[in-house]
Amino acid sequence: MHEMKLHYTPNANPRLAVAVAKYLNSPVKFVRARPRDPAHQEAFRPLNPNTFAPVLEEQSGPLWETDAIACRLSMLAKSDFWVAGPDMPEMIRWISWTGQHFIPAAAPAYFERVVLPTFSTAAPDHEIIAKSLAAFSELAAILDGALEGKTWLVGDKLSYADFRTATYLPYAAQSGFPVADFPNVARWNAQLEEIKAWRDPFDGLAMD
Repeated sequence: MHEMKLHYTPNANPRLAVAVAKYLNSPVKFVRARPRDPAHQEAFRPLNPNTFAPVLEEQSGPLWETDAIACRLSMLAKSDFWVAGPDMPEMIRWISWTGQHFIPAAAPAYFERVVLPTFSTAAPDHEIIAKSLAAFSELAAILDGALEGKTWLVGDKLSYADFRTATYLPYAAQSGFPVADFPNVARWNAQLEEIKAWRDPFDGLAMD
């Protein structure tokens, strides 16, 4: 039987994919990848021509992009974590909103304060960070309103919509995201942190 492999790096989207796999108890082997390292980039390209992780490698071929991997792993687990039925459009709405709005707002501060120090001694750009934090707050207010009176985003049960929308919240302290300013978001984020697979997906995995 062909062994499934989930190629990951210690970044936000691969973290999400690993969290999904661990939450679903997916039968995958976790493989630390270095797809942007010049010494490894061309070897990785057959797995993902964009040379980014995560990638789910199956006998039928590689699957790249985090949302697609989450969908596939949920299908294999026969789990409603990837919502089907009448609530699916609501889940897709949050996946889309996050990708089109929330992530672009949060990503610059995350990059400047979390990613940049891992490979550069350059000082973070405080103007970029300020704009990112302002955009984050504007969108977090929308999310806060959507969570009013709700435990989870879709159907009042945990789903991939919650994991995806919270992509950058594990980096809130490092990035400076003012999560505490939004009580519903803070409560929801605390609920997610109670889930071991979400709180520490890289536990036991190679990170160097």
